[in-house]
Amino acid sequence: MKRDYFLVFIIVLMIAGYIITAQFQSKKPDAEDAEGHADERIVESAAVKSDYAHIILQEFPDSVTFAGESISLVDPDLAERYDREIILNTHFHSNTILLIKKSHRWFPLIEPILLKYGIPDDFKYLTLVEGGLSNDVSPRGAVGFWQLLPSTARELGLEVNSEVDERYNPIRSTEAACKYILKAKEKFGTWTNAAASYNVGMRGLARSMESQKTVSYYDLLLNEETSRYIFRIIALKQIFEDPGSYGFQIGMDQLYMAEPVDSVFITSSIRDLTDFAFSKGINYKILKRHNPWLRKNTLTVKRTNRAYVIVIPRWHLSSIQADIAISDSTMIGEDRFMEENGD
Repeated sequence: MKRDYFLVFIIVLMIAGYIITAQFQSKKPDAEDAEGHADERIVESAAVKSDYAHIILQEFPDSVTFAGESISLVDPDLAERYDREIILNTHFHSNTILLIKKSHRWFPLIEPILLKYGIPDDFKYLTLVEGGLSNDVSPRGAVGFWQLLPSTARELGLEVNSEVDERYNPIRSTEAACKYILKAKEKFGTWTNAAASYNVGMRGLARSMESQKTVSYYDLLLNEETSRYIFRIIALKQIFEDPGSYGFQIGMDQLYMAEPVDSVFITSSIRDLTDFAFSKGINYKILKRHNPWLRKNTLTVKRTNRAYVIVIPRWHLSSIQADIAISDSTMIGEDRFMEENGD
């Protein structure tokens, strides 16, 4: 009896398996249909990913320029070095967006200084690669938009001490950088070589040229940072000249604007910059935001013919004066410091 039940159970399983297999085969497309559907799914998926990532690859140019000097990209080495920097800076969105925003504030300050010294406008892009238009400090102690070392800054005429560090001053540091660039251009002959020497140093570039018996940056085998340096500058230049074509849609209202300031010429020492800030209707934080070259709470004028320029934002009276309570005891008399308004 148990054996009969077992045989019936096996027969039922076989019939059920046959029915399920037949239904599956009836729904299965042939190989050609399956391949077509697969292609459609791939295309659909790719379209979605492309739309989501906003990937834009520009037509690859035959050549690019830096400071009026043409660079042929027929050489595969040069082409790939340029391509790498275009891709990285296009798709490193957060960094490039911040640089575009900040450049709107600072480039109008840098451009006339370059023009004054007869240096091509393209050199403003060095500040993007060097300090990122921020007053950052490198592990080696280089500071500011132009990443100047203390010794180099002093050689170029900047004051660097515990109270005053003009490497943090965008105007004074740009003037110092211009002096370096002009010396390098005179020494190496091209603007490209001058820019490369800003990264590796004049002695470093000269040694590489001598040992490799060539005088062109593009023919030298250099360390990775310097090898990438000029191409990073050129890539950012390309993006900044037409950001929309690289996918950066940034409205004017989203850019960082230059803040109107008044200049105050300081010809005598100030014992307390916090009190000085209060006397101008601002606080110490705002004073330091606009004058980061002031490194302490005091400013000592050591030479009779020396004058420092401190900038004060014009919006301060309506913006923060109500937040500043200054008692008679903290008011600063004009005898505490001597100043001449620059207006």
